[in-house]
Amino acid sequence: MKIIFKKNKGLSQIEFKTLFDNNFDKIRNYVYFKCGNIEQAEDIAQEAFLKLWEKRTDVKKETMLSYLYRIAHNVFINQAKREQLSFNFQNSSQDCDVNMESPEYVMELKEFDEKLQNALAKLSEKNRVPFLMNRVEGMKYREIAESLGISVKAVEKRMQNALSQLRDSIEFKL
Repeated sequence: MKIIFKKNKGLSQIEFKTLFDNNFDKIRNYVYFKCGNIEQAEDIAQEAFLKLWEKRTDVKKETMLSYLYRIAHNVFINQAKREQLSFNFQNSSQDCDVNMESPEYVMELKEFDEKLQNALAKLSEKNRVPFLMNRVEGMKYREIAESLGISVKAVEKRMQNALSQLRDSIEFKL
């Protein structure tokens, strides 16, 4: 069944498809830079386009792209707030009897730290440097790219490689 919309009532299906095809990667990358998780970024980008489709008759064509970025930003913020609430609830609902300074906890923490340090040492310098600049110094990918004289895409690839190698080495989600 083909849906036909009246003219002057927002975007047509073809216009929306063109908007989607031309801008999905941009929106996904925008969210990816915020969250660092490509799957989450793709989900948020898809949700943003879905919300835009639902509001297509209320938004001017000239402002649709900026509106789309705003939707993606808001969806990301809402998701982060939900995750924080869930995290806070889980932490508050744990038994207070658990002593975080127990010998088992200290030993596990020490073992994890050793695994992490060994895994970082095994990374190649080209992957380790951007990873540490991002995770330790808190630099954004754009800033890392400028300081190393490489493209943002190269930084993304190096971060992806570093995270993949670290996950494999320490068997823990970073």
